[in-house]
Amino acid sequence: MFYPLPVFIGLRYLKGCSGDKFGRFISYMSTAGITIGVMALITVLSVMNGFEGQLKDRILSVLPQAIIAGDAKFPPDAKTVVQWKGIVDTAPIVSTDVVIQSAISLGVGKLFGIDPQNKEPIREYMILGSIDNLTTGGYRLVIGRQTAIRLDVSLGDKVRVIITSASHFTPIGRIPSQRNFNIVGIYDTATDLDGQLMFANINDVVRLMRLSPTQPADIRLFIDEPFDVPSLKVKAESLGYEWSDWRELRGELFQAVKMEKNMMGLMLSLIILVAAFNIISALIMVVMDKQIEIAILRTQGMQQGDIVSLFVVQGATSGIIGAVLGGIVGTLMSLKINEIMNLLNINLLGNDLLLPVIMKPIQVFYVVVGAIILSLIATLFPSIKASYVSPAEVLRYE
Repeated sequence: MFYPLPVFIGLRYLKGCSGDKFGRFISYMSTAGITIGVMALITVLSVMNGFEGQLKDRILSVLPQAIIAGDAKFPPDAKTVVQWKGIVDTAPIVSTDVVIQSAISLGVGKLFGIDPQNKEPIREYMILGSIDNLTTGGYRLVIGRQTAIRLDVSLGDKVRVIITSASHFTPIGRIPSQRNFNIVGIYDTATDLDGQLMFANINDVVRLMRLSPTQPADIRLFIDEPFDVPSLKVKAESLGYEWSDWRELRGELFQAVKMEKNMMGLMLSLIILVAAFNIISALIMVVMDKQIEIAILRTQGMQQGDIVSLFVVQGATSGIIGAVLGGIVGTLMSLKINEIMNLLNINLLGNDLLLPVIMKPIQVFYVVVGAIILSLIATLFPSIKASYVSPAEVLRYE
């Protein structure tokens, strides 16, 4: 097969000669280092994507992604809002902070007044009872599993719900608005939301909050991509609506997950960087060993640019092989990581839980291409150094 001369010589140098065992060893180690770095980076990012996706599905599907509010003069129009780009559906909702008390304990949480006839994601996580039991006037409540354990209550038990933001006058003075509720459902999302969120019929919550009958309910937004709330917030506020979204309750959690993923990516990228420095070391050794051959090639008419290309081919080939091989192995390992861990009898999460994995092809592409570019950059210094070898100086005593 025909190759341009710099490519032909560069590939020949890459194979090395029988007497250059140490140089070949350094070259192979740099290729192995890039392979391991790319493989580890792809695998870890896929697992971190899985954890982030799991949190997103379990938390942001249950927690109201965004809520807009108006007033009696300027109520939010659900028919208009649902037409905004990125909005999947809407539903009326009211919310307030509450204290919940059983016969033996008490706790705090956030109470959402919902219409069970509308879309309600918590329905998928019910383990006892049903959302449909939240009928108007029944003063019925759905709580999370952690809340039920903390209060030592179950279906059919009564709890007292106290709203500290609303109050009324009694013969003994002003007291918070409160009411006994019957527990008709328990849900389990396997997150800390189970100890915080409670659901009741929207009409019962409105009465308990002592809101004016003319005051319109807020509108809950179901968003196609919950991470796009900043742009929707700008649109809502430009129209005069009050805005609140999931970031107020869980923004720090997702910021922490994002930061952890970025830090893990940065640390694993250092493996690729160290492997790239090995390419520099290997090429410098080759340049020192091949000075006579470089001088001969220069005397026979090879230009400086061809010399640079020659050693770039040699160094970059190691990087390309390592990056592509690491991308393939990393992809296969990400897809089969739970099978591999079971084979090795390793269970990181306990309780026979599987690692969540979400592999993004664009992410794999960026990692592989980034490793190749880093390898190319690493070849520049020794390659340019080789092009400045002076034939007269090298061959003077030969």
